[in-house]
Formats: sequence, C-alpha cells, structure tokens
Amino acid sequence: MDLNQASALVTGAGSGLGEGTARLLAAAGARVAVLDRAAEAAEAVAGAIGGLALAADVSDAEAMEAAFARLDQEIAARGWPPLRLLVNCAGIGPSRKIVSSKEGAAPLDAFRQVVEVNLIGSFNALRLAAERMTAAAPLADGERGAIVNTASIAAFEGQIGQAAYAASKAGIVGLTLPAARELSRHGVRVATVAPGVFGTPMFHTVEPDWRKTITDGVPFPKREGSPEEFARMVRFIAENPMANGATYRLDGALRLA
Repeated sequence: MDLNQASALVTGAGSGLGEGTARLLAAAGARVAVLDRAAEAAEAVAGAIGGLALAADVSDAEAMEAAFARLDQEIAARGWPPLRLLVNCAGIGPSRKIVSSKEGAAPLDAFRQVVEVNLIGSFNALRLAAERMTAAAPLADGERGAIVNTASIAAFEGQIGQAAYAASKAGIVGLTLPAARELSRHGVRVATVAPGVFGTPMFHTVEPDWRKTITDGVPFPKREGSPEEFARMVRFIAENPMANGATYRLDGALRLA
C-alpha cells in the first residue's frame, strides 16, 4: 500500500503508541484521523500533524458509528483518499488479582471493562473500517485496505494480575486470522502487533521497581521500546502486501516470567 494514496484512522491516538503511529503515518504521506476518548488529546495530535480529530469511546457502538460517519464526511469535504488503513491502539491495562486476601473475588465489571475496551473496542472499529474498505475501489494490485490491531506479549505470557488484560489481548490474537481469511476476498488485510515493554503512559503508571525488573529482562535492546519503533512496525505491515493474518511480536526477545 502506498500511504500517499491512503487515509488512515488510528484509535487511542491521543497518546502513547497511537500518537506515535499517527505522527509517523502522517509524515509518510497518509491523511490521518486521530481518534481518542480524550477530545483535547486528539485535537492536540491532529493539530500537530494536519489531521482530523475524532472523540469517541471505542467500546461504544453508537459513538463509533457517529465518528465514522463524520470521517466519511470529512474525507469527502477535504478531498482525502479513501480510508485504507485502520490501526487499533486504544486500550487499557489495569492490574487486579482474581482473588485478593483483602477484597475477595475481583468485581466482574472490572474484568468486563477491560475486555470491552481492548477486544470489543478493537472489533468495533474493525467492523466499521472493513465496511468502508470493502466498498472502496481497489488499488492497482487489488488491495483495498489493511487493518492493524494491537495485542501484547501478555496474550502469550500473562503475569499475575493480568487475567483480564491477557485475556483481552489473546482475543485480539485469535481474531486476527479469521478476520484476515474473511476479508482477504475483498483485498483487505488484517494483522496484529504484540508489543513487549514500551514507553507509554500506561506502562509508566506502574510501580517503578516492577517496571525496571521487566525492562532489565529484555535481552536486547535492554530498554523500553519507543512509540516510534512500534509505529515503524505498523508502517511495515501497511506497506508490505504479504503481511496478512499474522501476529508479530515486537519485544526484543523478551519472554515474561
């Protein structure tokens, strides 16, 4: 895919991996819509890259349908190319044990919220983007679009306290191949990136000693990844037509204990 011929929508793009991805895609020539539940954050990033700001909770069906409707209108009004790329970066990652000696069983709503944002939210954006991509005119090679989801290495090696987060990210991994198989007949690719330790606001909310322990466990490079490095992986998937139906670990060979 030639990003100069594409409009892209990045969810969770007000900060972290999503912001880094929105900035890199815009620099590579794509017209970028920045979607975040924090309207001010979306507007700040969109203003910096000449993009479009959209405010919505990815787990809210009506809000996302309204955001996509506005995106349709703005693409037409601005003369942008069709929506060819969706990057799902919106997510949350609170840590909670299944059973705590102080609190007893974890509240079911806490588990449900993580799954709704991370897994259902990703599918919500995927279904609406796929509807538009499958209806678009094909590019010269027959491709109509690409969808890149964000999982985590916790999908494979979730740690204590990550039951909800790991389950939601494992769901994204499981979604990837069947979605790719179904949408391939329309020339739409689906792939997933499973990052390891990356320097995002979410990761920096955890206790510093635990953060250092995890980062010290990365074989090489022995540091946090940057949002730009994640974004470069997204760009690779977008531009390489054979990147389809797979989950790509981006973790410096880290395997969580």
